[in-house]
Amino acid sequence: MLPLRISRQSFPRLKRLSSFEAKYAQKLRKRAQEAGTTLEELKAKIKSDQQQAGPQNAVLPKTDGLSTKPSFKPSSGAKGRKDSSPVKPLDTILNLSRIMATPHSAAQVSSLWTAYHLSRSGGTGRGYLSASIPLPLYLKMEAVAQKYPSFVVALPRPKNPSDDQLAENGSDAAYEFYFMQWDFYDRPPVPSPENNPFVTTTPAPSKNPQTSTVLFTPLQEYKLRGAYATPYLVLTHYTDLASTHGISLLRGEITASSAGTDRYLLGQDDAQLLSMAIQKFYLWGENEESGDSERLLRTFHDNPGEFNWKELLKFASWKL
Repeated sequence: MLPLRISRQSFPRLKRLSSFEAKYAQKLRKRAQEAGTTLEELKAKIKSDQQQAGPQNAVLPKTDGLSTKPSFKPSSGAKGRKDSSPVKPLDTILNLSRIMATPHSAAQVSSLWTAYHLSRSGGTGRGYLSASIPLPLYLKMEAVAQKYPSFVVALPRPKNPSDDQLAENGSDAAYEFYFMQWDFYDRPPVPSPENNPFVTTTPAPSKNPQTSTVLFTPLQEYKLRGAYATPYLVLTHYTDLASTHGISLLRGEITASSAGTDRYLLGQDDAQLLSMAIQKFYLWGENEESGDSERLLRTFHDNPGEFNWKELLKFASWKL
């Protein structure tokens, strides 16, 4: 039989305990004498006290893996982020002080906004959307979104030619679903023609509506990653000029692909269709289909058990 070899490294924990006791043995003995007890009884008492205090500092076990079960429990209202706003300030895109100093009409601001985004990506405008929304229409959508901040929309996709079966609605079409989520942030201040960094003034309460964003994420990715899923399209409603020009400036940013430069996770036409979904489902009373779209949005939140996703398909045949 081979001799059993035990190295000192086999007991690193015991070594640390022995070193601890050797270092504090004298203090422990003195404390035991003052307490009128033995050293072993004092150690047992210290160990018992640590065990009683332990649960207060216990670390909850982590759950591995991500649930694929969709958690579509619609909230009763929009829940904003708790961290600072991720929105790029409008005055880093447009020179608001100059716009206010040399008065521009709403139409002129809209033209500047469109021209700026068309000049992006080497003059192609790829990866961006832009629009100017009249304030009354934005306020209508905002009011609905504050109550119903999330929804699911469908995008038509070419059907696989090898698939001989028809789609659910009887047509040669396939669909991809996107989860959309509104978020709201602080009211931006009303811009001023003065931009003197040496003059400190107390800003008056803003008369502008809240700035908002709408994130569009593929439903399958959202089900897998939840809040950590990558949005393919982010729409931002800038309301800085709402009280002065009566408009909200819409900026859409398509997430760039890691596959290479000038490539995006979403096509330009698909991004346009998703942006139109906001009008379809949140601009109530403005089109012929608003009755059905309003009912679907309400059902999704108020009676999710009665929500029929197949009804979304008739809204997917949009034309640009």
